[in-house]
Amino acid sequence: MVEFGTPQWLDTYRDSINASTAYREAAAGWEGAVGFIFEAEPDRGWPETKYALMDLWHGECRSAEEVDTQRVQQAPFVVRAPYTRWKQIVRAELDPIKALMQGKVRLRGNLAVIVKHVKAANELVRLASEVPTTFPDDGAAGVGSPGTH
Repeated sequence: MVEFGTPQWLDTYRDSINASTAYREAAAGWEGAVGFIFEAEPDRGWPETKYALMDLWHGECRSAEEVDTQRVQQAPFVVRAPYTRWKQIVRAELDPIKALMQGKVRLRGNLAVIVKHVKAANELVRLASEVPTTFPDDGAAGVGSPGTH
């Protein structure tokens, strides 16, 4: 089990993406980095906003790392949401497309490109839900996502 948003979680997620034939096929035409902003919710054990950047290129995740706000803002696509929304997405309790439409998750970037690659985006979400994840507000025992092995 790895804690959400940590470098270890990002490494595990990257490895999962790179091991996925389904993602490789769905994202064969995708080019570009995606930034993630995990907004602070101190009352949930997430005291400060964290930033991550994934370098996605033709079905491969070349890197996934914690970055600062300046680097994440340079990405062509940035997905932003409060910590609890990310938790719901990783646990497959919240559909990210519905969350976008409802304003629970915000996206900056060319929506037409995202729509063109929606199968790849859905695969990324599915793979995130399979990472054996703990969350800071789950208590000492920790609770993994439904897709943990």
